[in-house]
Order: sequence, then C-alpha cells, then structure tokens
Amino acid sequence: MAGSMRLVAQPGTLELRVFVGRDSLGKVKHRYVRFRGTKRQAERELARLVSEQEAKPAPIVETELKWNSTTTINDAIIAWRDNGWADLSPSTTRRYESLWNVQIKDSIGRRRISSLSSYDVEKYLRGLKDKGLAEATVRQVRSVLGRACRLARKWSGGALPNPIADSELPSWSIGSHTPVRAPSLDEVHRLLVGAQSLDSRISCILRIIVATGMRRGEACAIRWSDCDLILGTIRIDESIVSNKGSATVKSPKTRASIRSVAIDEGTLDELLRLRKIQENLAQSADMTLDVDAVVFSFGPDGLTPPHPDSISHAFTRTRTLAGVGDDIHLHSLRHFQATALDAVISEKQKQSRLGWTNAVMARHYTDSVPEEDRRAAEHIGRLLGKGTGNDVDLKEPHAGHIVGSD
Repeated sequence: MAGSMRLVAQPGTLELRVFVGRDSLGKVKHRYVRFRGTKRQAERELARLVSEQEAKPAPIVETELKWNSTTTINDAIIAWRDNGWADLSPSTTRRYESLWNVQIKDSIGRRRISSLSSYDVEKYLRGLKDKGLAEATVRQVRSVLGRACRLARKWSGGALPNPIADSELPSWSIGSHTPVRAPSLDEVHRLLVGAQSLDSRISCILRIIVATGMRRGEACAIRWSDCDLILGTIRIDESIVSNKGSATVKSPKTRASIRSVAIDEGTLDELLRLRKIQENLAQSADMTLDVDAVVFSFGPDGLTPPHPDSISHAFTRTRTLAGVGDDIHLHSLRHFQATALDAVISEKQKQSRLGWTNAVMARHYTDSVPEEDRRAAEHIGRLLGKGTGNDVDLKEPHAGHIVGSD
C-alpha cells in the first residue's frame, strides 16, 4: 500500500494519490484527492487516506497476464509500465515512454521475445545509429529493452529468454561525442550580471546554483527552513521534477544527494535580500511567510515552488542578455563548480558537495558542513565576488588550501 503527492497547476494545491488495487487486467488503480494547505498538513492527510484504504478489504482480482512464446517486447514493456514505473521519477517515466513510442513500439517492439537473438538486437541497435541517433540515446533504448526482457524472464519463471543480455552496442568514434563545456569565470560573471535585470528570484537562484553546484530541481525545492542564515548553510533534502503539465516534489536524485552545503558571504547576502523581498510580498497580500515557505516561490504565500522548466527558460533569456554562447546550459553551472573546486578541496569532498553517488565513503560529511566544504564556499565566493570582473585563476590553489587529486 502506497501514497504520493504532487503539485498541480492551481497555486498552493497538492494532488494526493493513494493506491487502491488493480483491475481485472492487472492495471494499477489510484484514488486522487485535491488538497490545499501546507506540505506537512498534506502529508498527514495522505497518511490518513492510506490508512483508510488499507483498512478496506482487498478485492479478489484475477489477472490475465500470460507469459509464453507469443509474448512480445511491447507486452513486456506494458507489464513493466503497469507494475514498476510508478516507483520511478516522472522525468524517467516520460523518457522511457518517449523511447518506447518513438524507437521501439512499431519496430522491435512487435517482435516476440522468444524469436529474438542477440544478432537481431545488435542489428536493430546499429540501425538506430545509422539513422543518426546519439550514443546516449541508443544506450538508453538498449537499457529499456534489457530491463523489460529481464523482467519478462523473471515473470515467466525462466521460460522466456533475455536476448538483450548478450548483445553489444555499436561503437562511436571519439569525435562524435561533444563533451559538456564548463563556462569560463568571465561567462559566469556576465550571466550573474544579466540575471540582475530579470526577477530577483531568478538572480538569486542562479547565484545559488553557481555557488553550490546543486541541480536545478534541488534549487527549486529549497525552503527557508533549509537555510541557516547565521551559519551560512543550505540543507538539500528535496527536489522538484517536471511532470506532465505540473511539477512533483520528491526526494533528491539519490541518497548521496541529501546533504548540507556551505555558501559564501556574497551568496548569503543575496539570500537575505530575497528574504526581505518575500516577506514584503507576503505582507502586501495580508499573509505571513511560513518557515517552510519555498525560497524561490513566485507566490506571496511561498507555498508553490517554481517549475524547473521556468528556471531553464529564464536562464536562456539571461544567456542572451549576457551574450554567452548557446553551448552553455543551466546544468553547465554545475560543471563550473566541479572545475573551480579541482584545486582547493579533495575529490572526496567535492563528490560530497555535489551529491555524486560514487562517493559512498564521503557520506559522513553530509550530516554537517566540514571545514573543507567551508573552504570550497569561500573559494567560490572569491571567484564570484559581486558579479563583476575577477582575475582569480581557477587552477591556482590559494595558500592553506588542500589540493585534491584527480
């Protein structure tokens, strides 16, 4: 028994979803309830609805799912969609659905799993490459096929094979891959200056992303209760992900993404200025800014977080105003952080600060803000300054700083 909630288009309103069972075809059924109030109130109401549903007797449902030699790739993906995709993030399910509809459904998706060989799969994947698809896209298609066939093998009790397991991807030349470029320090300064001509929230959220390297969804989910304006730290424990027509509040990308990061004095000053603006906005609407209000909310009550796509659109406008090349994206600011910190903190602490999953040994750093992370924030603060020119060399370590290994 499970429940979830997501933001809907109406400001301050959450949609609560409770699993109620499956129909005769095995399709998942949910109960949906609109709720207006704070997140904590919504969580209590969701818990009540889940308990209420659990108390009801479970209906006896006979499913008609059959796994045999006639099962196709499409059958396996549909079964996986109905019995697994609900556990994935909305952005992941949208990507899977797009790959299925565009690349799989009307081609290899029609094939019976039992009739496919690794040769057939590799020929299909090479055909995608010949059509001009990028390596990353072909790799994701193979991943979807592999997971669906692996589940089909399990659900069939081993009767069906997994023809994807022994298949290999075609190879791409080195020149066919364009690496993500981190912006230069001059480009970052121009972006921050350009953002100041837009909304104060946009200016501040870009500064936060540059100063901490956090993901855009993580920045959109920051609440004032996550900000220690005395110590200069931000706790990251939620993320906003794009959904069809709305956005959803969820846990960060991975467990390693739950962390606390230090911010520099200049970034803290911007947060304090924004806090004053938000308080004045709430007061003008005869409201009070709640402690759990979202920092970058455009609403006077602070209950509705900004949609991640709206921040990306604002960044595009900022990039145009700043005269920065279109090969620099919002996510490039995260690459700037990683590049700028190469010379001042250890690799382990950099992984912890950025919330990378391959830094399990650095997990103990995320419960507090260590001195090394404070040095990282101070270094970024010196680089950013007040958003004007700065001649600090990104690769030259400052006296007293620990130089990390690659």
